[in-house]
Amino acid sequence: MTSSQRLKYSILISLVVLGIMFGLSYMQNAGMISEKMFQYIAIGVAVVVVVINGVMRRKTKI
Repeated sequence: MTSSQRLKYSILISLVVLGIMFGLSYMQNAGMISEKMFQYIAIGVAVVVVVINGVMRRKTKI
């Protein structure tokens, strides 16, 4: 994976995370999920993103 590919994937991941957070916020405001569930899902998403970032960093060739 080159640096430009990593940049593209990082931007894509950030947009996906932003979409997930807006979706969760909408669901919480609509009463579909509780604040506690929102927190658990948000923490889970953050952990997944950190793991993906670590994998991408290891696969990046200089």
